[in-house]
Parts: sequence; C-alpha cells; structure tokens
Amino acid sequence: MLKPEGLFLLHTIGSGDHTCTADQWIEKYIFPNGVIPSMRAIVKASEHVLVAEDWHNVGADYDPTLMAWHENFKRAWPQLRQRYDDRFRRMFEYYLLVSAGSFRARANHLWQVMFSKHGIAGGYSTAR
Repeated sequence: MLKPEGLFLLHTIGSGDHTCTADQWIEKYIFPNGVIPSMRAIVKASEHVLVAEDWHNVGADYDPTLMAWHENFKRAWPQLRQRYDDRFRRMFEYYLLVSAGSFRARANHLWQVMFSKHGIAGGYSTAR
C-alpha cells in the first residue's frame, strides 16, 4: 500500500534476544499474544520488500519515561482507586517497573526504523 515515493516509520519496542518472546507475566496479563521483535525478525520481514533508510534506538530514554509514568500513576492513585482495585494497582506498577528495568538493562529497545519502498535517491536524511 506504500506509494513508490512513500516512507514508512516503524516505531516499536524491540528485543535484544532473537526469540521475540515477551516476559511471561506481561504476555499473560498485559499483552496476550504480544511479540517483541528482534532486529533479525524485522530485517527478515522487510528484506526484498522495503529499504531500511535509518534505524535509531531511543531505548535508553524509555527507562526514565516509564519511571515518570510510575510516579504519575502513584500520584494519581487516590483518584483512580475509586474505579480500580488494589490488584490492578499492583499489576500496573509491576508492569511499569519491570518494563523500566528491561530498558535500563538494555534487554529491550525502542526503535524507530524508517523504510522506503525502493530507496531514496541520494539517501535519506534525518535530523537528530
């Protein structure tokens, strides 16, 4: 569906492990049937179909983002507790903190991959 001159940005959490599996607890309670692709999986799925123009990893920035979400969630909990129970609170806090740890340990990444259909004449330029 991509136009010949079009660009496609893949913004995804990625795994440093080639198995593409999520944490079992997160798989069961947060993202059933979720897949965290590896670089290998993305390259294999895109080769002969798209040209990877740029691959940027902003995963190191995601740990502080998740920790800020955790702090915001704790601050908002007095209002949220009217709609959600303590089990939800514990599960959501666990999810945020385990996720932050996975980015801090560099086991997970946050990738922004720019693809084109046939390659950009003269190359793709991005501002960073």
